[in-house]
This record gives sequence, structure tokens and C-alpha cells, in this order.
Amino acid sequence: MKDINVCVIGVGNCASAFVQAISCYKSDPAALPGLPFPDLGGYTPGHINLAAAIDIDARKVGEDVSAAIFAPPNCTTTFYSAVPHLGVDVFRGCDLDGISPSMQGVQPERRFEPSKQAEPTQEEVVQHIVESGAQVVLNFLPVGSQLATEFYATCALEAGAAFVNGMPVFLASDQTWARRFENAGLPLLGDDFKSQVGATIVQRALANLFGTRGAELDRAYQLNVGGNTDFLNMVSGERLASKRHSKTEAVQTAIKERLDDEDIRVGPSDYVPWLNDQKVAYLRLEGKLLGGAPVDIEVRMSVQDSPNAAAMALAAVRCAQIALDRGLAGSIDDVCSFLFKHPPRQHEDGEALGMLERFVERQPRLAAVREKVDDT
Repeated sequence: MKDINVCVIGVGNCASAFVQAISCYKSDPAALPGLPFPDLGGYTPGHINLAAAIDIDARKVGEDVSAAIFAPPNCTTTFYSAVPHLGVDVFRGCDLDGISPSMQGVQPERRFEPSKQAEPTQEEVVQHIVESGAQVVLNFLPVGSQLATEFYATCALEAGAAFVNGMPVFLASDQTWARRFENAGLPLLGDDFKSQVGATIVQRALANLFGTRGAELDRAYQLNVGGNTDFLNMVSGERLASKRHSKTEAVQTAIKERLDDEDIRVGPSDYVPWLNDQKVAYLRLEGKLLGGAPVDIEVRMSVQDSPNAAAMALAAVRCAQIALDRGLAGSIDDVCSFLFKHPPRQHEDGEALGMLERFVERQPRLAAVREKVDDT
């Protein structure tokens, strides 16, 4: 299989976990525990190469990615410290709306420090992606970066690259954007990664349990706190709306009968600096059993936030390459429904997994047919 060249937008905690995982796998696949989908259509994480990286922070711009992923304000766990020198310097991106006020008024090790280098033009960003040879652009920008996400999606279109949207700006689930990528003959995957085992996927499973067992769900909440820059970014309430919408809809679609807005509350709740990349989630579901007998479930879960998302990014990038190999374009529903919180169409998680598996299984069959025809 050929290598998959990736351009990462935003060299934050998720990018750090993503690059660490790739490097670890290339060194020793057995040394990377908890990897979902080790093989997707013949592609492993070892086929992924970081071809380009774009950020705006002064501590990262101009640095090799191997160093930039460990620079402040990144604070995710270091599970593979031996990331080799990659020969890829972080390219200075455009500020746009990528920085919230809450990320500038804190202690130096936490705040963003925009590079003093001049911002590039759109043409220069496109040229950088093209020259890097990237086939897939992976978006890890902060929540609320609407203009910046649309800007880089446009750059991907002009550079002829697939776009994987890991955060809650709605592109793949927007018909206009999906059509733009379809017309360009390029895949678009999104929106907003479901974590490998995160609060939303756990709450979806519990909500589905109520439905399959015939219980009525009356109320639910999911309250999350964390200490990474994602939570710091969302202290600015105006940047939180899309994230809350994405997570809420992901839970609502797993409930047999949709809850009224006042009976469900899902989303980030506060920033606790000393938690760093640890996210703590508090889940509660209340309902009724036979005869109206009350039932409530409370769960407290704690995860490292960024590796949880990077696991899905490793899968999404490979699925984007499979789509490119097949000449597929626009939103790829068979992939989006399992990997993302806000896909074009929501499906029950077991059904979505089956869709993803069938999507991947088609590739070797097609390859076998082609090989047979060539032999003939």
C-alpha cells in the first residue's frame, strides 16, 4: 500500500497524540495498545506520514513537528517520547478566529502566543499543502473556529486534498459544503470526532439501553470538566454553541423519543487547569420502568481527552485515503456515522460500525477483481 501524506491543521494536544501514535506504531506496532482498526483496507497507522503541519503559536511555528507537539500550551500525556525528527517544520498559519479571548488572558504556559511572522495569503497556504504532497488535510483547530475551518477547507479544495473535520464546525453535515467537495471530486469526512471511549458514546449506549429494554427516559445530563486548551478555549461562551449542539444531537439521536430541550443538558461545563488533558465527565439519566417505577443512573468517568480523539483520527485519515483510491467524493456517510458526533445522517452505533466495516471490506474485493482481470 502507498503512504498517506497528511497535513495537520492545529498542532495542539490531539495532534500530539496523533503523531506520537504514528511514531510508536512505526517503531513497534505491538508497543501501541488500545489501537482500534489496526488494518483498514490494507492501510495501517504505519502508512501515515506527516507531510505538513500548520499552527500560529510562536513556540511551534518554525519548529520541527517532533518538538512542536510537546511545546506549551500542549499538556497531553506523553506515551511515546521517542518521536524522531520528522523534517517537517510547522508552517505559520492564519489567525482568523482561531484564538479565543480566554486563551490570551492566562499564565504564559497556558495562553496562546501568536507568532510574529507575517500571516500567509490563501494562495501561500494552498501552495504549501500542494508542495508537501499531502493527500489528506486533518483539522484539529480549536472549537469555535468557524472562519478558520472554512478557510482551510477551501484551501484543501484548491490543493486537491481530502478534508477530515475533527471539530464541530458543520461541513460534512452541510449540503452546500458536501456538494462543493463532491463537485471537486474529493472526500469530506466529519463532523466532530466521537472519542474512542468518551462521555458521549457512553451516554449514547446508556440511552439506547433504555430504549431496547422498554424503559422511558425522562431527563439526562452530561457535564464535562477538563484542563486542556480545548476547555480553556470554551470558557468563551460564544465558542461553545456548536460543541454543545454536536454533543446534544449525538445523544438525542440515541434516545427512542426525543427529549424536550429543558430535559437534556450536554456539553463542557468548566475549565480546571490542574486537570491538564484529563477530562472528567458526570452523566445522569432519569426515567421510569414498569408501572412508573423510577430508575436513575449516574456515571463518573475520567479519560485522557486527546488520545481518545486521536484514535478516531487514525481511522478517519485512512478511510479518507480509501475514498480517494476509489474516486469517491463529497460526504462519505458509511464512514462519518461511526467516527463523528455530527455526521450527515445519524445511525445507531452498532449499525454505523457495520456500515464502516462494509465500506472497508469493499476495497480488497475490488482489488482482487482488478488483479484477476489483469491476470486474464
